[in-house]
Amino acid sequence: MNAFLKRSLLAVTVLGLAGEMAVRAQAPADRAPKAFRSSVDLVSIQASVRDKHGRPVPGLTTTDFEVRDNGQPRSILSLRSDRRSPVSLAVLVDMSGSMRVGAKIAMARQSFDSILSQLRDGEDELAVFTFDSRLHERQSFTTSVGRLKGALDQFDAFGATSLYDATAATARRLAERSATHKAIIILTDGIDTSSTLTASEVSGLASSIDVPVYIVATVANPDRVALMEAGERSTPSDGADLRDLAEWTGGHLVFASSLAETAVAASRLLDELRQQYVLAIEAASAPEWRRLEVRVKRASASVKARSGYFGG
Repeated sequence: MNAFLKRSLLAVTVLGLAGEMAVRAQAPADRAPKAFRSSVDLVSIQASVRDKHGRPVPGLTTTDFEVRDNGQPRSILSLRSDRRSPVSLAVLVDMSGSMRVGAKIAMARQSFDSILSQLRDGEDELAVFTFDSRLHERQSFTTSVGRLKGALDQFDAFGATSLYDATAATARRLAERSATHKAIIILTDGIDTSSTLTASEVSGLASSIDVPVYIVATVANPDRVALMEAGERSTPSDGADLRDLAEWTGGHLVFASSLAETAVAASRLLDELRQQYVLAIEAASAPEWRRLEVRVKRASASVKARSGYFGG
């Protein structure tokens, strides 16, 4: 965990120097990291709660939750749960060369169309990004989501894969949005080949600014084990992979091997996002990484939430 926290701090330093595209430089070791801090000294926590059967648990109150900040219990100042609240979504689509294999591009487009069908035109907002070795903004955040159908039809797969760098840059943009529920959904075959950042660095950044990352990995069934092994080999220093990136930010990784599976996977992820609870606690004053633990005082209920934040 110590190595993870140090690398998360480094990621924030690097990203503070980044422009609008993916991160391409590493900050000097003696430069103080730039932390993302709440202007009102509150920490917002998006939390998904499910029972042992994987079903959402409704009707919880502040007394049902327990939040620990660096191991210490913290008072919950507010709690919201409203399926009608607008969603702010950044869809990040892998357009690297490996996506040309088989039906990967077709599955990504199917997943994107499924997401669009569940968004409320004029209420929810959506931005569309693609990435290869760099991040490309295809559509800035807009509530006119109905006109985006077919937005991926004209793009061809080409180049290397900088999945982690693209995710980090997208998380920074999404952090500026004001919606109650916000998230990144990544549509990819899941193999990063050229990022300067690792999964743990990006998850540290994303969780610090409360941006859950949901990943739909469009791979054939026999390739699922190989994908996870490749993810582990790509970050030899800490062994973090796509599953860690999703879990540490409070998101989720799902696999899809057919057009039908991609549509269902995207639908479930968006439904989970809408049913999240949003808690707030007072931010710690110390300018350091703070580890968060969120639990529910109910037997067999499980919680997914961000792993920490930067105090100060």
